[in-house]
Amino acid sequence: MAKKKKKNLRKKLFVKNRLIILNEDTFEEIFSFRLTLMNVFVTFTLGGIFLILVTTFIIAFTPLREFIPGYSSTELKRNATRLAIKSDSLETALKQNELYIKGVQKVLKGELEYSKFNKDSILSETTEDASDLNMKTSDAEVKLREEVAKTEKELEKKPQDKKKSDKK
Repeated sequence: MAKKKKKNLRKKLFVKNRLIILNEDTFEEIFSFRLTLMNVFVTFTLGGIFLILVTTFIIAFTPLREFIPGYSSTELKRNATRLAIKSDSLETALKQNELYIKGVQKVLKGELEYSKFNKDSILSETTEDASDLNMKTSDAEVKLREEVAKTEKELEKKPQDKKKSDKK
C-alpha cells in the first residue's frame, strides 16, 4: 500500500499539464506553459527564498534597520561615546573645583594660612601622582625575568650549534 502511494505521488508530481492564457473575446491563445507540479513547487520555493534574502539584505544594509527594536544607529553610538567622554571630563573638573572651594573655605575659616593656599597645589592633589605607584620589582618578577633570559639564550645557541654541525 505504501509503495503504491509513493508511486502515485511521484506520478502526480511529474504529470505534464498545460497552462494556457486566452483572450476571452477572441479565444486567441496569448501564451501557454507546459508545467508539472514539481516545477511549480520548485519555482515557488526558490521565489520564497529569494524574497527572504532580498528582504534580509535590504533591512541589514540600509537605514531601515534603525526601525527594528534592538538596532541602534551609528550616529547614536557616536553621540553616546562623545557624551561619555564629555561627562568624564566634567566630572574631573567638578572634583577640582570642589577641592578648590574647600581650600578657599579653609582659608576663610582661618584653618589654613592664605600664603600656604595655592590653586596649583590643590590641582596637583586631584591628579594621580606617579610616585604613589609601586614601581619596584618583586622577587617573583626578577626570577621570571632570569628564566626568560636563560631560555632566550638557549634558543639563540641552538641555531648556532646547528650551523656549526652543518659546516663540519
